[in-house]
Amino acid sequence: MSQPIITRFAPSPTGYLHIGGARTALFNWAFAKSQGGQFLLRIEDTDKARSTSDAIAAILKGMDWLGLKADAEPVFQSKQKDRHVEVAEQLLANGYAYRSFATDEEIEEIRNKARADGVAARYPGRDEPIADEFLDRCVLRFKAPIEGETKISDQVQGDVVIRNDQLDDLVLLRSDGSPTYMLAVVVDDHDMGITHVIRGDDHLTNCAKQIQIYNALQWDLPVFAHIPLIHGSDGAKLSKRHGALGAEAYKAMGYLPEGMRNYLAKLGWSHGDDEIIPTDKLIEWFDLAGINKAPARFDMAKLDHFNGHYVSTSSDDDLLSSLKSLIEDNVFTPELSYSSKLIDLDVLSSNLSFLKERSKTLIELLETAAYLFKSVPLEMDAKAEKALNKDGVTDILEGVCSKFTDLQQWNRDEIEGLLKDYASEHDLKFGKIAPPLRSALTGSMVSPGIYDVIHSLGRDEVLKRLQEVIKA
Repeated sequence: MSQPIITRFAPSPTGYLHIGGARTALFNWAFAKSQGGQFLLRIEDTDKARSTSDAIAAILKGMDWLGLKADAEPVFQSKQKDRHVEVAEQLLANGYAYRSFATDEEIEEIRNKARADGVAARYPGRDEPIADEFLDRCVLRFKAPIEGETKISDQVQGDVVIRNDQLDDLVLLRSDGSPTYMLAVVVDDHDMGITHVIRGDDHLTNCAKQIQIYNALQWDLPVFAHIPLIHGSDGAKLSKRHGALGAEAYKAMGYLPEGMRNYLAKLGWSHGDDEIIPTDKLIEWFDLAGINKAPARFDMAKLDHFNGHYVSTSSDDDLLSSLKSLIEDNVFTPELSYSSKLIDLDVLSSNLSFLKERSKTLIELLETAAYLFKSVPLEMDAKAEKALNKDGVTDILEGVCSKFTDLQQWNRDEIEGLLKDYASEHDLKFGKIAPPLRSALTGSMVSPGIYDVIHSLGRDEVLKRLQEVIKA
């Protein structure tokens, strides 16, 4: 029986779960699921000065929102310290590490000379013992091989070869005895049984150093896949202005986890010409061969496109659940902020079938639905005011109001027929009727289709709003 696939996502808890980290988590999760394996989460919190409980909570909430559930409880790297030290001492005992002491000035001088000579830095203690008086201030360094090459057989980048004389003697244990990231990541990946390390290609140089530690310990190497980083739409390094926000921020902006998963999957991975990739298909299709070598470009317009698909095709029940969660988080839009009414979920639910058709986000859907919850008299925007102040508008609204009063059946087809008949009877183009009617009923020139607006408000509310405008 072949070894089960085990992947991991290993964020440092120094901030939110950003887009790059979310994509790395998704790729690890999708690959593990596609292979019937396990996806694990490790919190790399060895840097106590920068790691925070708030950041850990943000990462866990972001993972939960994205639906990327780990198959075991998170492993906290800081709790594995004794194991890291044990392995470091093993390397020392076997001749693969040495104790070294140098002042900051001496280290800088050594590095500058090595840089000038085009070789990696080597430090005091590598070839001669350190005096006992300095032992309590020593770091423990890895004794990296000087000759030969280290090859990374990468599933995305291909074979990457780095000369060993370009890799310096990295610190394994600091002078206070605490382990460094470079040691801890190797030990943890080995002890957790990680078979595939999928991470950003900014770790390539680190990978060569880590392979040397694996070899010194005679441990089997995992399979490596270093994925290109995400750039902004302009090709520059991804930043907040490009949309490099936390996962929770995207939830607050009204994006669905399904839409975000689909878009993140397409950021650097492909399956033929498929664009819309539901989660079940992502799990079925995901493979490392589909990861692109070129950096992906983050584009908010494309994210909107993908998310809009999932908003429009979600069941009303699922969509209402997501909207309820958003509303409970007190996410109110400018469009809704002046309304004294609370959002009526029953009213929202009964109108989702048309509200979701053109909405790219849940926030946009709420803004589109805002007219349902406005109080009379409506607050009019500038374009609505202009539409209502045109000659003949009052007569049109009075005529339509009279027709609505006598309408026998209040349904979309009857409403459409009534308005078309009214236009024909008065020799009016529909473009003369719809704008003032839309303005009077919603306070805006932008809304869903006029027939849907009228039907969704109900006869009593339509008459009340029209009469308010007529008498003004």
